[in-house]
Amino acid sequence: MGGSWWWVHARSVREVRETFADVEVIDTAETLERAEGWGLDEARVDAATTPEGLDELRAKREAQRGLDGFGALADREVVWLRRRWDDGNDEDRTLYLMEVGADGRRTRQVELTPDGTGVRSGPDDWPFNPPVVDLFDPELVGMEIGQDEFERNWLGARPMEWPDEEQAEEPADE
Repeated sequence: MGGSWWWVHARSVREVRETFADVEVIDTAETLERAEGWGLDEARVDAATTPEGLDELRAKREAQRGLDGFGALADREVVWLRRRWDDGNDEDRTLYLMEVGADGRRTRQVELTPDGTGVRSGPDDWPFNPPVVDLFDPELVGMEIGQDEFERNWLGARPMEWPDEEQAEEPADE
């Protein structure tokens, strides 16, 4: 659940996101102040070389840049997507409908199982909510759905339910 951190000098947040794939730009004063003592590698967006790890993200972005759909969703405040998170598991055919904000984080989600059952959830249901998509990624264009489709499924889905805390904390047999 880690990540890599760099000081990246650029003219704007957009320039960083447009130059490096799959990055989150953190620019809050509080976080920047905390990070000052971390000894992070520094990079310039327009430099010929970048630190290890960041160079791979630049190469990935360069490969995407010439593809149809590159950056097509990047300037949207909200995007609705349909995608699978199978992680190579052909057995799991769950389909995820996601409402995603401009930062790539989910704001709402509907999980649709193969039998058509839907479960809806939002940030209060998730233990953490990192960015899940890079809105410059051209592959996302083919996953885009309309707000109407998302809302229809959201309204038809049941709320996510967590096990009752009392049941989860039953004492162990002695």
